[in-house]
Amino acid sequence: MDLRDITQQVRSGGRIDREQALIMLQRMHLLDLGELAGEIRYARIPDRRVTFVVDTNPNYTNICNVDCIFCAFYRHKGDEGEYTWSVDHMIRSFRESADKGVTTILLQGGVNPELSFEYYLDLVKRTVAEVPQVMPHFFSTSEIIGMSEVSGLTIPAVLQKLWDAGQRTIPGGGAEILSDRVKKKISSKKGTSADWLNVMREAHRIGFKSTATMMYGHLETDEDIIEHLDVVRSLQDEHHGFTAFVPWSFKPGNTPLEKIIPHYATATRYYQILALSRIYLDNFDHIQASWFSEGKKAGQIALNFGADDFGGTLLEENVHAAAKFVNKTNTEECIGLIHGAGFDAAQRTTLYEVLKTYPQPEAVPA
Repeated sequence: MDLRDITQQVRSGGRIDREQALIMLQRMHLLDLGELAGEIRYARIPDRRVTFVVDTNPNYTNICNVDCIFCAFYRHKGDEGEYTWSVDHMIRSFRESADKGVTTILLQGGVNPELSFEYYLDLVKRTVAEVPQVMPHFFSTSEIIGMSEVSGLTIPAVLQKLWDAGQRTIPGGGAEILSDRVKKKISSKKGTSADWLNVMREAHRIGFKSTATMMYGHLETDEDIIEHLDVVRSLQDEHHGFTAFVPWSFKPGNTPLEKIIPHYATATRYYQILALSRIYLDNFDHIQASWFSEGKKAGQIALNFGADDFGGTLLEENVHAAAKFVNKTNTEECIGLIHGAGFDAAQRTTLYEVLKTYPQPEAVPA
């Protein structure tokens, strides 16, 4: 199959299949891939505006029984450093974040079987009632599956109760690579790819919006990458419930997997996957550049490989920090990074509604 024919098919608005995507990933020059992704990005979002959200990512517990070998964050009950915070503690934390201008709380934790379902419902209800300035962007699919097991309710019933409590969006965590061959190796207790897809499908049916994520750079192959993109695209065809796709690379520090995969994935690999995501995921409006996981300069460059969103400020983050990888920013620097990459900046909500725009400063004549 000729790369020129595939490229022309994309430019004419045609959808490519797995085989064609694999050829592009393995044979297409990085800059050509980026150029094509950029064309698709501007066809979908014509202006040179890049969005970001003012958010934070606290955790309510690090106790977890899933034991993923890529994770440095979790602890077992009784381990040194394990914790579970009360709802009161979390609400105080949310208020402090709201006072700093945060509009999205991205809340995740371990899968802690000692927490009742009422704990989660109380978190949502009190956040909506007591900190209405923020959007509760709560709970990965793994946590939702854990709620189902603890409560004895079905996944749809759990999701409906979270909806009735006031939650409207769900983060995309827990996907890693949606290939069961890989999942059996890195997260055997976490369930199958179908489990992640089922939670998202049921959530989208109710009306939730969510992100779709991918963590690569460990035991996956090129074929696994394509499989992940394909099943996510297929689910998006059903309900259009995903707001954005967010790929990031595995960070091995302090994880059991570090002995097998001691190094970070390259920036080149990141740009390849980001650009291919924009091309393959033709039913996604937004592709997110991850300054946080890849570095600020890499995040800026990613805006020329199909991404139109710069993610969040992440005022607090503990999972990557546990893996000895720390990047921090604030609203002003985030705007400056977007401007420095040659784009206008716009602060958004979790649902991509624009709150404020920050055009590039006019160039000073030499």
